[in-house]
Amino acid sequence: MTTRSTTTSSRIPGFYRLGLAERFEQVNQRVALPEAARQHFADTGNLDAQIADSMVENVIGTFNLPLGIATNMVIDDEERLIPMVTEESSVIAAVCNAARQCRSAGGFVTSYSAPVMIAQVQLTQVSNPAFARLKILESIEQIRQICNATDPVLLKHGGGLQDVEVRQIDDMLVVHLLVDVRDAMGANAVNSMAEAVAPSLAEWSGGKAGLRILSNLADRRVARARAIWRLEDIAVDGLSGEQVRDGMLSAYRFAALDPYRAATHNKGIMNGVSAIVLATGNDTRAVEAGAHAYAARHGSYSSLSHWECDADGNLCGSLELPMPVGLIGGATRLHPTARYSLDILGVSSAEQLARTIAAVGLAQNFAAMKALATTGIQKGHMALHAKNIAVMAGAEGEEIDAIASALVKAGKVRMDVAEQLLGELRTSSGQG
Repeated sequence: MTTRSTTTSSRIPGFYRLGLAERFEQVNQRVALPEAARQHFADTGNLDAQIADSMVENVIGTFNLPLGIATNMVIDDEERLIPMVTEESSVIAAVCNAARQCRSAGGFVTSYSAPVMIAQVQLTQVSNPAFARLKILESIEQIRQICNATDPVLLKHGGGLQDVEVRQIDDMLVVHLLVDVRDAMGANAVNSMAEAVAPSLAEWSGGKAGLRILSNLADRRVARARAIWRLEDIAVDGLSGEQVRDGMLSAYRFAALDPYRAATHNKGIMNGVSAIVLATGNDTRAVEAGAHAYAARHGSYSSLSHWECDADGNLCGSLELPMPVGLIGGATRLHPTARYSLDILGVSSAEQLARTIAAVGLAQNFAAMKALATTGIQKGHMALHAKNIAVMAGAEGEEIDAIASALVKAGKVRMDVAEQLLGELRTSSGQG
């Protein structure tokens, strides 16, 4: 039996120098984990412990999430299987259903602006900002030379500094470096450029360089998707295609006008977006921050998507949002599951990945709005959530589906009901 220290101090000198097992023991001495925890954390699954330890600090284990495949997706006339990592029931099923219902109309059509990221350099204590702004803009070729010298590999692949903007905000000047980052997410590249050019910008402006960092409002790197859902394909039992369409258009109008509704509406879009971003080892926080900032770009928070009907009355959906994702660098190449996910997707560029993600977000939005406008969001969600409840109640093997079905039939997807049903099932089968 392990003898645990009575200390509760979180101060552990040299903790980062320890191996995974040693770090676990230090934690275990302080919080009295059950014995099974040691073996649990030692099992890092399909991510090698050494790789995990190199990705983030103070690692003691890994945290596995389900990776599922969304089917039925046709994007720019190509069939694609979509790997998605999520803990939320119904997300992957929703994409499958939405994609199936627009296949007859050709699936999703996508486009992309350019792989341009923005780095910001803040200049303070500028006595004559209007004059300094022009002086900086006149120095664009010198800025280009300084920035491109930081990343000759990017330059070799056709990337590099594209343009410079200077904005006056109150008494500050903010210089935007617009950088083509090619197939990288680009954070490291643009941050390095901002650091390198900041001293020269301060000299030319007569001010002081402050923050030097990328912006996650990547509004020069926008992915777009559109699709048509024909009325005959979206009708449900008891509701015509016209009724479903009109209910969804009403739901969209609500989200377009009310930020409280828009927050949940856009969260539904991000259910799909974040799941594929995570599966490919990209930065979910950067994508989410940029998307929500983009939703407020007109001065108030609103829907990221747009819905209307065409001349034939069919439902037309479109989505555009910043999509700073890459195929090189970071976890996209370091994490083996991310690499295999990219293989499953079959994309060969960051642009293709960004366009695919936008299509998934639109599919997710369609499915959520249709559920809300017809049966209600809980029916489908709780039907899938019932399996989680069955497992948490102790069901195993074939018991899981039996208990889940009984929960849905009873309309009570609750732990206490699942435990009662499991007891009755096992009693009737002679296991109780």
